[in-house]
Parts: sequence; C-alpha cells; structure tokens
Amino acid sequence: MRSPTLRRLMKEFESIRKDIGRARRRGSGGSSPLIEVATGNPDLLELRPWDADGEDLFEWYAVIKGPKGGNYEGGIFELTILIPPTYPSKPPTMRFKTKIWHPNISWKTGEICLDVLASQWSPAWQLSSACTAVIALLDSPEPDSPLNVDAATVYRTGDQVAYGSMCSMYTRLYAADVPATIAEGL
Repeated sequence: MRSPTLRRLMKEFESIRKDIGRARRRGSGGSSPLIEVATGNPDLLELRPWDADGEDLFEWYAVIKGPKGGNYEGGIFELTILIPPTYPSKPPTMRFKTKIWHPNISWKTGEICLDVLASQWSPAWQLSSACTAVIALLDSPEPDSPLNVDAATVYRTGDQVAYGSMCSMYTRLYAADVPATIAEGL
C-alpha cells in the first residue's frame, strides 16, 4: 500500500502529465508551452521528478524564468525540490541550483527563505503553486528575513538602480545558459 505522501505526489505527477498530453493533442509545441498549459504559469518552464520515469517521486526538478520586466528577466534558473516523507503536511525543501543574487536566497546554498515554504505552508499547496510563489518572490523580496545580507542591504537603501543592476549582472553571469531539456522547447 502506498503512503499518503506517495499517493499525493503520484496525483500531482499524473495531473501534470495529463495536462501536457492534452496540450500535445491540441498541437502545442515543445516542453515549455506544455508546462505552461499544465501549471498555468508561463514562467514555470519545467517541473518533473528528477527521475524522468517517475520512479522516485521524492526528488523533483524545476526550471523557472525570470519574470518579464523584472530584475531577473532573461534568466533561466534551475531548482531542486526535495519532498519530505510527511508531504503535503510539511513543505518541500526548494533550493536554487543556479546562482542568484536575491535577499531571500542564499548565495552559497541556494536555500530559499519564503513563508509558504515554512510557517505558512498548507497541504492545499502543490509543487507547482510553490514554484509560482518562488517566482513571485523574485520581484517581491522580503529584506527583513535575508539569507543574502549584501543583497538585502542594497535593497533596503532604496536604490533600485543599484539593486536592479546587481540582479541583472548576476543573472547574465549565472542564469543566461538554458538547460538542454528546455532549449528544445523554446
């Protein structure tokens, strides 16, 4: 018998697969538009178990793009998502694999400080909605709970030009390369 966690993850995985299948039948192109249709978020380019066959549902992979018009526009960011055995009662652990300069994201580890991934988590959230919350965080930093003190300090000064320049510079340096799995769908 499958655990409640495994049943929930299978349900989320199958839901994304079905939506992608429907999008393919309607004639949508590569992987990026398909994930957008499946999740309703154009900035979530990929969301799947790390093991593409879906054998291990406790480690996932996501690719997001920096929101249009924001400081991270043009960036493609990879994330790892580790699912605890108590999911969905407990939130997943999400980390950026791609370096990103942001007050709420650790430069060294990629750890993300976001209420919905901690104290505000609800079992109603899904992995795709957690990714959407991370995307929203990119343009709405919370400098009072920084994991990157340097980024938070610049943000708190109110100098949006300096802050935006730093974000853009690091995005160009570290997030300009598109992962091969995404490149074929763009």
